[in-house]
Amino acid sequence: MGVMNRLNLSTLGLALLVLACAPSSQAEPTGGHYVAMGSSFAAGPGITKSAEPPPARCRRSADNYAHQLAARRNLALTDVSCSGATTDAILEPWGHQPAQIEAVLPETTLVTVTIGGNDLGYMTGLLAAACQTLASNRADPVALDRCGPIPHPDDADYVRLEAAMTRIAVEVKARAPSARLVFVNYMTVLPQAGSCALAPLAPEAAKNSRTLARKLLALTAKVAKAQGAEVFSAASLSRTHSVCARHPWMNGYPAPAGGAAFHPNLAGMTAVAEALDRQLFH
Repeated sequence: MGVMNRLNLSTLGLALLVLACAPSSQAEPTGGHYVAMGSSFAAGPGITKSAEPPPARCRRSADNYAHQLAARRNLALTDVSCSGATTDAILEPWGHQPAQIEAVLPETTLVTVTIGGNDLGYMTGLLAAACQTLASNRADPVALDRCGPIPHPDDADYVRLEAAMTRIAVEVKARAPSARLVFVNYMTVLPQAGSCALAPLAPEAAKNSRTLARKLLALTAKVAKAQGAEVFSAASLSRTHSVCARHPWMNGYPAPAGGAAFHPNLAGMTAVAEALDRQLFH
């Protein structure tokens, strides 16, 4: 074999060695079209700056978990999450907003959904219960009357919600067959027992809220399993960071300036984004 041939083979062997040792680009996937849908626990009202032009009806934060995840992974994000949204707002036009599902395109690669709480009056109930406790403690009947009633969802409400969440999953798969669908469930609001100054709820109201939260988590998991979707458990992640925790990931009641009571703060959103990144891409 000539000197030139031996050199060529040596060069080829070195090149192959370099390629073999180089990190795989598939280990850290980036890019793709990401659609984030859901209610205020996805939108992030009051967290840092707004991601919407005025009047910012959806109170969508530029630092909610979707925006943070998209920035980490260089994803082309379409965030249509909206405070106050129910499953109807995902499936049909709502107020001045188009149906959120319209954002899902054939080229979409990732869809996250946080929804269901408003269908059951989850946040409405928490806010009304806290308001009633404080008004009662002040013996203020006028303020008490303004608190509004605490919703009590029945079996039919859960049946309707399950059907709507199933339809969302079916619609996502029909519009983007190759997309990865992840239901991001609701972060833990209340501690596992008791309450605190930032969660001024009567014991029965706190118990009912915890029961609703557990049922919503179970329903979300049931729909995801039946439809071949994934669940990211923000509830489990945040269990020790409730509104009453030493390091809460949740705002208390009354709401901090510019924020939303019983909703995630920046630390909570960042924690969800980081853990969601690990689940999806590692």
